[in-house]
Amino acid sequence: MKAYWIAHVDITDPDQYSQYTQRAPAAFALYGGRILARGGRSEAMEGRATPQRSVVIEFDSYEQALACYRSEQYQEAKLRREGVAQAEVIIVEGVAPQ
Repeated sequence: MKAYWIAHVDITDPDQYSQYTQRAPAAFALYGGRILARGGRSEAMEGRATPQRSVVIEFDSYEQALACYRSEQYQEAKLRREGVAQAEVIIVEGVAPQ
């Protein structure tokens, strides 16, 4: 069953944040991740204000999504984000096709 990373990110230093965005996609690709949404138009309909950036990444399984997040490759990229962005990342399992 597919799984999704859902991330909401507020960036305080775009130049430094680019160090993260240059590295993270390689980790996603290594685990079969496909970026479905990244930073396009968005509007908060309920809950907190819209973050600067919302991202949705699809993986073929929950296990692959977890393995990607926990991987050395992603953790190295994530270090580049620390201190220059506030991120909320969840991994959620999809539903079985109807």
